[in-house]
Amino acid sequence: MTEKIVAQYKKFIRRRVWFMGITVLLLIGFAGLALVSGSADTSFSSLLRVISGNGEPFSSQIILSIRLPRVIGAVLAGTALAVSGAVIQSLLKNPLASPFTLGISGAAAFGAAFAIIFLGAGSGYSSPADAAIINNPYVVTVSAFIWSLVSVVVILLLSKYKGATPEIIILSGIIISSLFGAGISAMQYFSDDVQLAAIVFWTFGDMGRATWRETLIMTAVLVPVMAFFLQQSWNYKSLQSGDEYARSLGVNVTRVRLTGMVAASLATAVVVSFFGVIAFVGLVVPHIVRRIIGSDEHFVIPASALFGGAFLLLSDTLARTAMAPVIMPVGILTSFIGAPLFLFLLIRGMKR
Repeated sequence: MTEKIVAQYKKFIRRRVWFMGITVLLLIGFAGLALVSGSADTSFSSLLRVISGNGEPFSSQIILSIRLPRVIGAVLAGTALAVSGAVIQSLLKNPLASPFTLGISGAAAFGAAFAIIFLGAGSGYSSPADAAIINNPYVVTVSAFIWSLVSVVVILLLSKYKGATPEIIILSGIIISSLFGAGISAMQYFSDDVQLAAIVFWTFGDMGRATWRETLIMTAVLVPVMAFFLQQSWNYKSLQSGDEYARSLGVNVTRVRLTGMVAASLATAVVVSFFGVIAFVGLVVPHIVRRIIGSDEHFVIPASALFGGAFLLLSDTLARTAMAPVIMPVGILTSFIGAPLFLFLLIRGMKR
């Protein structure tokens, strides 16, 4: 009997390793596809020449200065949103929790809009490529983070009340999101044309503004956050069995939950402040990963990071090539994918 259990466990471990290995290969393949896909005529042979340093100046400029930052930005954003969703679901023990459904993304978008209008982060000029230029991404990021913390505090306070079921917390997140959405609408009403264009950018969710500056800032913020999530994975796993069980193992439940929510808010705020609201990635990806490899946080967090990066990268590639020369914001495509799944999860929860 023991040997059978050990064999099943080893089989399950192999499945997890295989899943992450296949996801890495898919991520590399999607990255190559994204680098050669677009309105400009490039091929895999030209990509190889650029990588080897023998590419033509035109191809090198397109691949290295335009497409590569966008690819890296999509991978970083997908990783941040997916892992943040997985961590929030573990901390709240709620399969419907995510940065989007809890209103964190909406609050961060409100903070970005607030910085654009009231803190001078939006320029008063435009360029042929962009409707509006954001001249201070640091102010936008800090403002988005501060306002996202407001929604986190409200959610944590609600979770302290007796009788606050997961459904109530989710409904509270929807209400918070609606409230911040009303605030964004009010700022749009009183903004000028350039500020209005910049605010609309956040609500769309678009990877088109990814540059090397954005990717470097995101890397500097997200790498420590991801390392922190991995370091805390055992604590997150212990919370799955209940707060009392986690406390019996010596876990400071309040501190773990608070620091995890703050770190997830920071990761979400950085993504939203640069690329806008990209919905449902934090909800869809962790569910797919858990269905395949189980709920062990030691594997869910790295697998969600890999799968989230591949998922958003593929979505962005489809968004900018499916209706070429029209480029559709990736946030619209992820909403089309995520909304039916969210409805399915709600119906499934009601049946249970």
